[in-house]
Amino acid sequence: MPATKTTLKPKRARRLLSVFDGEALSPPPVWLMRQAGRYLPEYRATRAKAGGFLDLCYNPAMAAEVTLQPIRRFGFDAAILFSDILVVPDALGQKVSFVEGEGPRLVPLADGIAIAKLSLAGADKIFATVAETVQRLRQDLPAETALIGFCGAPWTVATYMIGGQGSSDQAAARGMAYRDPAAFQALMDVLVAASVTYLDGQVRAGADLLQIFDSWAGSLPEDQFDRWVIAPTKALVAEMKRRHPDVPIIGFPRGAGVHGVRFARETGVDAVGCDTAMPLSQIRSSLSGKTVVQGNLDPLLLVAGGERMRTQVRRIVETLGVNPFIFNLGHGIVPHTPPEHVAALVEMVRDKSLLG
Repeated sequence: MPATKTTLKPKRARRLLSVFDGEALSPPPVWLMRQAGRYLPEYRATRAKAGGFLDLCYNPAMAAEVTLQPIRRFGFDAAILFSDILVVPDALGQKVSFVEGEGPRLVPLADGIAIAKLSLAGADKIFATVAETVQRLRQDLPAETALIGFCGAPWTVATYMIGGQGSSDQAAARGMAYRDPAAFQALMDVLVAASVTYLDGQVRAGADLLQIFDSWAGSLPEDQFDRWVIAPTKALVAEMKRRHPDVPIIGFPRGAGVHGVRFARETGVDAVGCDTAMPLSQIRSSLSGKTVVQGNLDPLLLVAGGERMRTQVRRIVETLGVNPFIFNLGHGIVPHTPPEHVAALVEMVRDKSLLG
């Protein structure tokens, strides 16, 4: 009888994706949240040509261009689609605008009647525009560069929809969730359905993996965290896994703290993005080795640069890099970040002699 052949799993063409096969890579793959943005002069030039922020998001050629700019400069292991988490409420019929220097503005959803008027009926055009950006990127990106699609988590998107803008405590959304949980659940259901449609289009257009941004997850107490962060994220991930079982999903529950472990265990995500406040010791003991970990350099340390940044980069990689790990920040790049510090960071992460 002929010898039995062992079937080996094919090596992923894109390095970052290998961590989801359980590989601890040295050096680890690296990309940064908000790596396309105002800290780059070429971004500011493109943004000036586009006009408004949403005009840039909805112009596939320009959105693809700003996505590619940091890849050309720094050679990150992944590009993340340039768009915004508020594309989803805009597609649902809640008009979104951006005020220069102040951020997003929406007409607040006051009650269940306003929520019931939301509809995906007109979303196809907006979602198709974003999918076109993804298609352009998949054609233009280097073969070795992974492409990340994304959406906002239902809870975080809801805070803007109900409050009409960003806030320090998400009081409007938290208040509605307490006063009228049935109406708030209806909004969660709509956002899960819309987010599935949105992400599904991105994957079909060429996204290799996805990230779900829950930037305001840390504003909720335990029982509310379970209901409004874990439950809708679990539903969203389950449906995406049903449609695309091989597409990895990163969850980023910013501020979750001790709840981050349950988030990782219960939502079904393949990786957890850790914010700056989460101690490396906690990440190592509670998450690393059990799931893929992403994070968590302080964005302001990237602004400062120098030896302090070098020291922390070494600590992060030495602590977390023994298991499947993606180097990133604990939140997005801030606008006053010197581009040369970003270049230095990438060099540090990839310098095996520096990291020992």
